Amino acid sequence: MCSDHDISDTVSHRDTLPPPSVLRHVVDVHCHPTDSEIPVKIMDNLPITLCAMSTRQADQGLVRDLATAFPDKVIPCFGYHPWFTHWISLVPYESKEEHYRWIFKDADKHPEAFQKLLVHLPEPVTLQTVLEDVRQNLMAFPKAMLGEVGIDRASRVPYDFSSPKELTPFIIPFEHQLAIIEAQFDLAAELGRNISMHSVKSQQATIELFDRMAEKHGERWMKINLDIHSCSLSPQTWLNIEKRHSNVFLSLSTAVNSRSPNHRELIAACSSHRILVESDFYQIDECVQRTWDMVLIVAEVKGWPVEAAWEEVIEDSQSGVVRRLEKNWRKFVQGCHVGLEIPISSNR
Repeated sequence: MCSDHDISDTVSHRDTLPPPSVLRHVVDVHCHPTDSEIPVKIMDNLPITLCAMSTRQADQGLVRDLATAFPDKVIPCFGYHPWFTHWISLVPYESKEEHYRWIFKDADKHPEAFQKLLVHLPEPVTLQTVLEDVRQNLMAFPKAMLGEVGIDRASRVPYDFSSPKELTPFIIPFEHQLAIIEAQFDLAAELGRNISMHSVKSQQATIELFDRMAEKHGERWMKINLDIHSCSLSPQTWLNIEKRHSNVFLSLSTAVNSRSPNHRELIAACSSHRILVESDFYQIDECVQRTWDMVLIVAEVKGWPVEAAWEEVIEDSQSGVVRRLEKNWRKFVQGCHVGLEIPISSNR
């Protein structure tokens, strides 16, 4: 998930798009269109498929409505993002202030900051309520995914998320984030739903999380796929995950990954069968171009041709980037890696 305070202003659009016959095979596997106004005309003319993420209680219904209005263009994704997990209560509480003092153990060290933050914080919601909400939405949409969920060691809590540039000294405890993502992962395994995951500054914790889930759920876990979106892992960490977990994919975006040259090394290291692309953007009128920009970067790094028209007849060994990414997406959607070894006990 990207927002005003973490979008790179250095992204240069190439401003060239292929014909609709090619774009209709492109999938933006992670975006946030309900974070801004969505003109109906743009949705009517949208040439690609979007995976629309939800992040908190307020936008679950917005994603649901968008997918209902445009079922052929939108794959809904329901879940609670780590940036909002302090809004979720794991234990009973007597008051809003008591809950947030329980979350932010160092509140007494920053009393003025805590009181200033408390004004903007919502009444907490219980984890049980969150899970029931996600369950109902996933069951209402057979193709829906769990997302955006995740873990984040770097993000500081803003005073007001609607104007997030002013940050507090508080960070959501990592153990709290883990409890919430594991509960959501359990639900995804139970319902057989694929996952879009946020992972920032949590490389080893991400590997350990996957190991626990594979060991806990076994074949149920291997029946679903998981995408680490706007993946910022090191190439070596990714290779470790790729070897150990056959149901994990990665996707990249210009909104986040273009800040570092590391993303090209990551593309080069990643198996050609595990790469997906995304915009990770909130303005619907930019999602197409930003996703296509990443398609071109993948093509450049991997040395794959770019389709100028879909009608071209190409041998499988010479498939263009869009055909390859579409095949990866279909593999991701299909899931089901049962029968493959779950190498939890192997040496890293």
